Amino acid sequence: MKVMAEYIWMDGHLPTQKLRSKTKILNKKVSSASELPDWGFDGSSTNQAEGNFSDCLLKPVWICKDPIRGHDNILVMCEVMNSDGSVHSSNTRAHLRLIADKFSKEEAWFGIEQEYTFFEGRNPLGWPEGGYPAPQGPFYCGVGADEVFGREIVEDHLDLCLEAGLELSGINAEVMPGQWEYQVGPLGPLEVADQMWISRWLLYRVSEDYGVSATLHPKPVKGDWNGAGAHINFSTKKMREKGGIKVIENACEKLSKKHDEHIALYGAHNEQRLTGNHETCSIREFRYGVSDRGASIRIPMQTANDGYGYLEDRRPSANMDPYQACAILIETTCR
Repeated sequence: MKVMAEYIWMDGHLPTQKLRSKTKILNKKVSSASELPDWGFDGSSTNQAEGNFSDCLLKPVWICKDPIRGHDNILVMCEVMNSDGSVHSSNTRAHLRLIADKFSKEEAWFGIEQEYTFFEGRNPLGWPEGGYPAPQGPFYCGVGADEVFGREIVEDHLDLCLEAGLELSGINAEVMPGQWEYQVGPLGPLEVADQMWISRWLLYRVSEDYGVSATLHPKPVKGDWNGAGAHINFSTKKMREKGGIKVIENACEKLSKKHDEHIALYGAHNEQRLTGNHETCSIREFRYGVSDRGASIRIPMQTANDGYGYLEDRRPSANMDPYQACAILIETTCR
């Protein structure tokens, strides 16, 4: 019996890491990452090593069903290690592992809203060649061939994610035509970040079949068009308990003092998106408020009414690394 295991990892590309993968053939079915062997790769081809000492190591850390190949085949999320087994400098998951363990008693939950944009060649999917569609407005959660583009890819991606066992909680068309969103969570920090990277891999992979590319650039089209973010809904156990609104407000005050450190980890080119327009707060400003989609941190109306719940960090861009974003949210609010 042969099983195909797709080893997936993050490369050393700057300023935004890319996903890489390759297939290993196994002689038996496996049920956990611990059963899988480590595997080497050429780090000089992924910006992770020099050519004269190019071997890097893939350490399997999380697996799920491969919904594309089916049967007993699997997708494998890996951490990148140096050839001696130490943590590679491009490995951002290792830090989140330490933070998640250190603050495990906080029981942090994350729900990530991943926005993305389909492109066909140089144009967003559905846009007229060399021109622009009607002004944004009717496209958000729209229906109809004149308002929505790429739904068949989105539906295929949703089916694949659910078949893989990922905790997707929804999808919707976004404000700009050709732009979509899906949500992962609520889950713990390592779980949500692993699943986000696997869901991104599946998005890129299924888009191949349609001859379309999916981009996470925070401002895919310049001008009067919404950018693409990855809002993070975050809570701890104390925030979710009665009286948690005070804990949430205290967390917002802590976040205000670490704004620049968060922005540095919330995705490249985010200044093009966080302008103060298009439902964003300026990158140079920090503020929080109830039901305010123009704030850095939005406290949902339901949370304010109940007196407990979660906060929404609206600053992360679509291309942010969830390992880094989850880690710094825990560090800032739980210390």
